[in-house]
Amino acid sequence: MWSELPTLHGLALLPAFFPDATRAVVRAIDAKDLEDCAIQGLVVNTFHLTRTPGVGLIKSQGGIHAFMNWKAPVLSDSGGFQAMSMIRENARYGTISDAGITLSPVDTKGARKLKLTPEKCIQIQFDLGADLMVCLDDCPRPDDDVQEVSESVRRTILWAERCKSEFERQVAERRLADGERPLLFGIIQGGYDEELRRRCAEGLLPLGFDGYGFGGWPLDLEGNLAADILAYTASLMPETVKYALGVGSPESIVRCWRMGYRLFDCVLPTRDARHQRLYCFDEAMVDLSRRPLNPAAHHFLYIQDAKYKRDPRPISELCDCHCCTHFSRSYLHHLFEIQEGLAQRLATIHNLRFYATLMHRLRQLENGLQEERAS
Repeated sequence: MWSELPTLHGLALLPAFFPDATRAVVRAIDAKDLEDCAIQGLVVNTFHLTRTPGVGLIKSQGGIHAFMNWKAPVLSDSGGFQAMSMIRENARYGTISDAGITLSPVDTKGARKLKLTPEKCIQIQFDLGADLMVCLDDCPRPDDDVQEVSESVRRTILWAERCKSEFERQVAERRLADGERPLLFGIIQGGYDEELRRRCAEGLLPLGFDGYGFGGWPLDLEGNLAADILAYTASLMPETVKYALGVGSPESIVRCWRMGYRLFDCVLPTRDARHQRLYCFDEAMVDLSRRPLNPAAHHFLYIQDAKYKRDPRPISELCDCHCCTHFSRSYLHHLFEIQEGLAQRLATIHNLRFYATLMHRLRQLENGLQEERAS
C-alpha cells in the first residue's frame, strides 16, 4: 500500500486530501493559510484556467506554482467533468465527439469557442506545470442509460490512449528523465455498471498509468455514497495510487480509505465554510491503543445560530487552527453577520485544518495497522 506520493514539488503523505483551487485559488485564503493548515496539495482545473486567465498567461508567469505562490504539489483536472455538467445538461454549451470536447461561448462576453482534444488537454497541463496530470475522460451523467455509459467507456479508453501517447511525446520533446516528469492518471468510467467498469479498466491498465481514478459521480441517484461500485472499481486498480475524484465528506473519505483509495478532492469543506457550516471532531485525538471505530466522528457547528452570538469559546477546543487559537465563536458570528470577508477566510481555514487532521488520523491508523501485521 502506497504511503507517499513523490512529485516534482515534494512528497505528499498518503492518504491526502487536495482542496479544489479550481481557478488557481482556494476561495478566501492564500498559500500561507493553506501551508499553515498542513494542506499537501491542490487541484486546479484545465478547462477553467484555459478560459480565464488563459494558459499562455500562466506559463508566462512561470507556471501554476509561481502564479499561485504555491510550492507543494498541484494536480490538474482534465475538464471532463465540466463537459458532463455543462454539455450533457444543455447541448447549447457544446458538443462531445471522438475528436474531443468543443465548448461554445454561451452567455459570456468575449469568450471564444474552446476545443479540448486529448492531445490539447495534455499540452495544457504541461504548460501549466502540473505535478499530477489527469487524462481527458468522457464522464456520463448519473442517470444515463447503459448504451450511453458504454459509449462513454469506449471514448474514455480512446482518449486515454491518445493522452498517453501525447504525454510520452511531450516527455521526449522536453527531454525529461524519469525523476523529472510529472505523473499521469487514467480515469475509470462505467457508471454504476460493474461490467462496464471492468471493461474500462481492462482498456486502461495496459497503457501503464502512474495512478488510477474513480471517474463519474461517486453518489447514487438517492444521494448516498455509491459504495459498492467504488469498492469494485478500487479492486480493478493495480497497487498504485488510487484516486477517488469528488469524494469529500469525512464519512465517505474514511469508507473509501478502507477500500484502498488514498487521494481525495472536493469543494465540500471550503463551500461549507463559506456557508457557515463548520466541522468539529467529537473527541480528542486518541492514541492507537484507543483508536476510534470512526476516525471521522464529528458534528457540525452552524455559526449563524443566535446561541453563538455571545459564546466566548473557539469553534473547537480540539482544533489548533488560526481561527480557533485566536478568535471566538462570538467574533466569527459577528463577522458573518456584517458580511465581512475575514469571516470566510477564518471559517475556511478551520474546515481545511479539520480535513488535514483527518488525513493525519488515517495515516496514524494505517501505520498502527501495519505495525500490528508485522508483529
